[in-house]
Parts: sequence; C-alpha cells; structure tokens
Amino acid sequence: MQNALHIKTTVLPGQRIEITAPLLNEGDAVDVFLVLPSPSSRGSHAALEIIRRLGGRRLFETADAVDRYVQEERDSWDR
Repeated sequence: MQNALHIKTTVLPGQRIEITAPLLNEGDAVDVFLVLPSPSSRGSHAALEIIRRLGGRRLFETADAVDRYVQEERDSWDR
C-alpha cells in the first residue's frame, strides 16, 4: 500500500471537508495533513467579498445595464 495519497477536495458548508480514499480500510488509523491555499490565491476573491459586505445600492445590477448606460452615453454625443 502507498504511504501517502494526494487528494484535492473543497471545503463544504460548515467548514467541513470530506475525503474518500478507496485504498483505505475501515478502521485504519491515518494522519491527515491540510495544506492551505497561499494568501495570494485566497485573496483573489477578497475584493468581491468586501464589496458584497458593504451592502447598499449598486449603480448597475447587471452587465447588460452597464452596456445600456454606455450606449446611451455614446448616443448622446451625437446630438
């Protein structure tokens, strides 16, 4: 049997993780090591999370709303 397994998983609701390893037998004692993502990779979504937490009203709700606004502005230049 292998001495180590590399398994990637996603954190589930409630900050839980679940690992399925068919090579293990029920009742086996194992050591589990977690390697956390580097701060830079975790921070890639931080800006969006900060914006969501701010609450309040957004100027545009969708990308289509932005497109309509930009088009209206461009159309106004021709007048």
